Amino acid sequence: MTYLLNSPDDFADEAIRGLVAAHPDLLVEVAGGVARSTQTPPGQPALVIGGGSGHYPAFAGWVGPGMGHGAPCGNIFSSPSASEVYSVVRNAENGGGVILGFGNYAGDVLHFGLAAEKLRHEGVDVRIVTVSDDVASNTPENHRDRRGVAGDLPVFKIAGAAIEAGADLDEAERLAWKANDATRSFGVAFDGCTLPGADEALFHVEKGQMGIGLGIHGEPGVRDAGIGSAADIADLLFDSLMAEEPPRGRDGYTGRVAVILNGLGTVKYEELFVVYARIAERLQDNGLTAVRPEVGEFVTSLDMAGLSLTLVFLDEELEKLWLAPVETPAYRRGTMPAVHRPARTGIWDKATVAIPEATGESRACARTIADVLETFHQVCTDNEERLGRLDAVAGDGDHGQGMTFGSRGAARAARTAADQDAGARTTLLMAGEAWADSAGGTSGALWGAALTSAGGVFSDTAGIGERDIVDAVAAGIDAVLRLGGAQPGDKTMVDAAVPFRDALTEASDTDAGPAITAAARVACEAAEKTADITARLGRARVLGEKSLGTPDPGALSFSLLMTALGEQLSR
Repeated sequence: MTYLLNSPDDFADEAIRGLVAAHPDLLVEVAGGVARSTQTPPGQPALVIGGGSGHYPAFAGWVGPGMGHGAPCGNIFSSPSASEVYSVVRNAENGGGVILGFGNYAGDVLHFGLAAEKLRHEGVDVRIVTVSDDVASNTPENHRDRRGVAGDLPVFKIAGAAIEAGADLDEAERLAWKANDATRSFGVAFDGCTLPGADEALFHVEKGQMGIGLGIHGEPGVRDAGIGSAADIADLLFDSLMAEEPPRGRDGYTGRVAVILNGLGTVKYEELFVVYARIAERLQDNGLTAVRPEVGEFVTSLDMAGLSLTLVFLDEELEKLWLAPVETPAYRRGTMPAVHRPARTGIWDKATVAIPEATGESRACARTIADVLETFHQVCTDNEERLGRLDAVAGDGDHGQGMTFGSRGAARAARTAADQDAGARTTLLMAGEAWADSAGGTSGALWGAALTSAGGVFSDTAGIGERDIVDAVAAGIDAVLRLGGAQPGDKTMVDAAVPFRDALTEASDTDAGPAITAAARVACEAAEKTADITARLGRARVLGEKSLGTPDPGALSFSLLMTALGEQLSR
């Protein structure tokens, strides 16, 4: 359990504040996380790495020369919000573009992805690298669809070293993916972790048992087995990774591996060294050479009792970057070259950003956008109970509330922007950020992305034509498909959104209002038909047949809002 805290709600923020205070030579605190204390050199790619708190040294402990340029930090085991990611990027990026690196978890994918949407619409070149090293979470053929665990360390270390050596954005992205594809991890847990202020661990493992294939967000293993000896556990970890060793002699791999034995919080160093003694024997017996092995705590899970093993199958290029110097609060190696690092000239703060100048035409459109979003909020409020009731059948029952909170935040942000003479583009970008922040969850991120991408079609210096409206709506739906990963038939918002988009495209030669109204009727029919589908994504999928007979609440809420949009534009 966590003994030292002031308030569970403030734990993550206070931990970041203390970390920065302890390392002022390397870090500054910014809204949403930390950034380097020095300015990113002009034109150098920025590596922004992050995720939930509770995993120290990951991720804030890895910010510094040779590794990260900034780290957005969410609450304990929770993704940072899109606005937090955006803020950290604005304090790290300096004209060279940015790589967003994070573990392959749904919340991180959505919120980092939403931040990327906004940044791209503002002209920033954004690349996304999702670490996916955990062999327990998917098959070898689907390596990039696995979740990320301790493989975050070598992937970000190698990418950061490449940038330090002068790699441009394309090259740094290539090397980050190359490192990810060469990295495999596997772990076991003996007991769960306890959130700050909680009385009980998130899970327990029976005495004498261990959970095999743990996750780093407090998830138990995929199966239980007897603990056995330290050598038994070492063999289990080693054999699970070596099952995916690439052929030696292919693509420059000759049997040289980076090795990381990682403690998750409670298993301490002497125990880890006992395990590593056996790992070293197995490496030698298999003709492998360990390159700068690491034994310690690198990606923790608060006080989880467990450990993981990571192997990176190196070629000459990856090995050079793995061995390169690095200087961060929690991870140091060698001596960094004596190069000039520009002093930081300031900290980006949302409150100081001026609203861009807009033409009268665009300001008028912004006021219409605010009217539409206020209508959206009214529709969500009127249907909150119904949507929540549908969501409770096979979900957690919060969809109605989330839509109400999100639409209210978006409507308020849009009205505030319009009152400050913002144009259509800026108004929708601000509304999208507010929807995501106000609603949280999957639907909040997706609707935030939809508004953000729609805003990218508009301009602050021109009016909006009928074709622009259709293109903006289609762009919003494309963003939902891109970020959410759902396909028609998964029983999600997409089952209404895709037929709506297709119908809208066919009717795009008419005025936007009637075209959207007609397409909304198609969306309503499609939403009702989701009652005949068994959910395949999200929490509902584990309940199987229970979702049959009930329309998907996300598809229904989409159809209701598109109906309202068509009616208002027609008027």
